[in-house]
Amino acid sequence: MAPYEKGLVEVGDRCWAYLQPDGGWGWSNAGLISAGDNSLLVDTLFDLRLTGEMLEQMKSITGTAPIGTVVNTHANGDHCYGNQLVSDAEIISSVACAEEMPRTPPAMLAGLMAAAPEMGPLGEYLQRCFGAFRFEGIELTLPTRTFEGRLNVDIGDRTIELIEVGPAHTEGDVIAHVPDARTVFTGDILFIEGTPLMWAGPLSNWVKACDLILDLDVDTIVPGHGPVTDKAGVRRVKEYLEFIGREATARHEAGMSAAEAARDISLGEFGRWLDAERVAVNVDSIYRELDRPEETTDVVTLFSMMASLAV
Repeated sequence: MAPYEKGLVEVGDRCWAYLQPDGGWGWSNAGLISAGDNSLLVDTLFDLRLTGEMLEQMKSITGTAPIGTVVNTHANGDHCYGNQLVSDAEIISSVACAEEMPRTPPAMLAGLMAAAPEMGPLGEYLQRCFGAFRFEGIELTLPTRTFEGRLNVDIGDRTIELIEVGPAHTEGDVIAHVPDARTVFTGDILFIEGTPLMWAGPLSNWVKACDLILDLDVDTIVPGHGPVTDKAGVRRVKEYLEFIGREATARHEAGMSAAEAARDISLGEFGRWLDAERVAVNVDSIYRELDRPEETTDVVTLFSMMASLAV
């Protein structure tokens, strides 16, 4: 596997991953696929400085094969807030992703972080998660092309298969499969050595997404966060999801609240993964699926639940 170090690393034939250790909150990965005199970028980063640094490193490739297409794998800002720096390209996402993006504009995060010092333990947690990023001055730049289901994108002599697997992590998750390189970029369907985070669900869709990746003829798998992996990494994520599903459902049947269940679950070896407190969001999503599938829990409540477990 590719070394887990910050920067651009070749992971397959004319395929590169841009990695950002440690893979925790906001430290996402991106990808670059080149063919002929064109390149396709998989995701931008959480702010303009980080995205600019990435694009600068990519110039050794994009200088002769400029980025003509960008794919946003989902709507979270750490995979799309840098879009304005590649706004000359066609930006592609799922329909659901494009609809979800405006719900959390950069200005909202900028305001939240400005208020964080006065928010007590929750504010301290938010600063720990997002204090390294700068959300001021980011213009939300939406996709210019959307699709549902599947879309094949041709660049040069190769075809990239975009496959919608959401709702799962978010409402409109997409993976980008490069068949001739036996490589797939998964967005946040995969967190490797970090705890998955189920903002949307249902759990069953996320498990199906893992199965779909396992069925692909690929050797190299670039996750949304964490080191480059193979199918063993996919199986571990699936095991976590199934474990949380069982544990949360059992506590729901026993009459525990979501917050009580999240605190009661013993994570075992999964507790060593980064950001283990995300179990609170995952349990809440499973409870919503069981009790109130049409409702959502506000993000401040969810972050408060995680903050209480992270101390």
